[in-house]
Amino acid sequence: MTFFSSLAWTGISFVLFTALVAIISAWKTRDEQLDTAEGYFLAGRGLPGVVIAGSLLLTNLSAEQLVGLNGQSWKTNMGPIAWEVGSMFTLLVLAYYFLPKYLKMGAMTIPSLMEERYGRGTKTMFSVVIVVMYSILNLPVILYSGAVVFEQIFDISGIMGTSKFVAVAILCVIIGIIGGCYAIFGGLKAVAVSDTINGIGLIIGGLMIPFLGFAALSAATGGHGILDGVKYMIEADPAKMNAINAWNAPEPEVPWPLIITGMFFNNLYWWCTNQSFVQRSLAAKSLKEGQKGAIFCGFLKCLGPLYLVIPGIIAFYLPSIQDKLAAAGSSAIDFAYPALISEIVPKPVMGFFAAVMFGAILSSFNSVLNSASTIFTLNVWQPIWVKQASNNKVVKVGQIFGTVVGVVSIAIAPFVMFFGTGIMNFINECWGFFSMPLLTAVLFGLLSKKAPAIAPKIVIPVHIVLYGLTKVIPFFSRFHYLYVVFALFVLECIIYAICIKVSPRQLAWEMPDAKVMDMTPWKSGKVWAIAGAAVVAIMYLIFSPLGIGA
Repeated sequence: MTFFSSLAWTGISFVLFTALVAIISAWKTRDEQLDTAEGYFLAGRGLPGVVIAGSLLLTNLSAEQLVGLNGQSWKTNMGPIAWEVGSMFTLLVLAYYFLPKYLKMGAMTIPSLMEERYGRGTKTMFSVVIVVMYSILNLPVILYSGAVVFEQIFDISGIMGTSKFVAVAILCVIIGIIGGCYAIFGGLKAVAVSDTINGIGLIIGGLMIPFLGFAALSAATGGHGILDGVKYMIEADPAKMNAINAWNAPEPEVPWPLIITGMFFNNLYWWCTNQSFVQRSLAAKSLKEGQKGAIFCGFLKCLGPLYLVIPGIIAFYLPSIQDKLAAAGSSAIDFAYPALISEIVPKPVMGFFAAVMFGAILSSFNSVLNSASTIFTLNVWQPIWVKQASNNKVVKVGQIFGTVVGVVSIAIAPFVMFFGTGIMNFINECWGFFSMPLLTAVLFGLLSKKAPAIAPKIVIPVHIVLYGLTKVIPFFSRFHYLYVVFALFVLECIIYAICIKVSPRQLAWEMPDAKVMDMTPWKSGKVWAIAGAAVVAIMYLIFSPLGIGA
């Protein structure tokens, strides 16, 4: 097969699958009422559990995870599975603690809960912080990491005769425009439906990679099939298969105490209080369906190591890509997965895989863009400027703001290339400036009826200053940043406790009941929750010195 014919097959299969997703999404949302805030931002509160699970997974999963986690395992060992399987526990917390309270209140955004508990000033402060972080951090990183993958797959710079920077910039524009169309013109329902379809494709395409990788590894090491490739990976260096790292293991390794401390609370922020994630659960048609979505997503996350961690181990051993990775120098951690893909995926199906990747990238991009638009419109613009705006006006402003944010993120995205660190660590360390203040504000807002409005106003500047100091004082460089996150979480809990003791809210807060949906819990949910916890324990047992990891 010639280069041009293989490229044609790649392009055709890519366009066909991408078009299929767009057509199905448009058909499924043809009768949706997008002229109301609830219809546009929360899909009319009508999402079933399976759609919520798929949308939660795809909101979390994008190129920065595929590239970042596989890059971490390429450089370290199986430790990065903590980011995936550890999410099961935080999704259970979402299902059984946070979600019932959110849905009872009829919350549309996390900042709206801040206003309910702490007043308009706190809500506006958190809203602005979240929107800015989405615009200048999350969205650009999503676009950049996706562009890096497509540059490796299609060799855009080689075809066009341009630099990699220019090729990445062009790809950022294309991905941003298409993703923006879903989020800006289709609302949350179009985002969620496309997420579900892409989720099916991602499971198929993502699970295809380790098997192709095992076959390539077997062929390269004198084996005779996939099982020989698996055997080689396990036996070549058992330490590479270990997921239990020493307490003081350096980044990007994951020290084992972080699984139950810093990483747990970091995940608690993302899954239980981050608007772009929680918004999918807030759109549930009932508490039962919302709990189903969260728990089912936990099981899907437990499949994650198959396509988010193991391919990085395969890339470490595959001889044919070592020269490419060596040439990448210090950036090799973010090129391990794209190099593996371009090496092992057959050209006739490369287009399908590229379309699946494209869907995952679009999912995270349009989900975050939709959430940024939701927060700005409902929590900043409407309360301050036009309190009695019509539904049409609210939706229109949301679309305009989404367009502006999309353009800004596209302009910033190519320059992520010069940030000089692994994608996953970069985005998590940056969010470390704000994640714990957001988490503690929501947590104490729901836990305590007496938490005063002054508490989050004290915590935010204290956290930012202390976290910033740990980035410039050499002493703290010896500790994983998630240890710092956990220590600050504990400190902030103490600050809240002192505020409640010294200056409690004068009138005890009572949680309102919006009565917007059926609040009957999922009867079988606890059985599935226990099963999920057992799956996590078994996986850690396998990838430990008691299993196949030395």
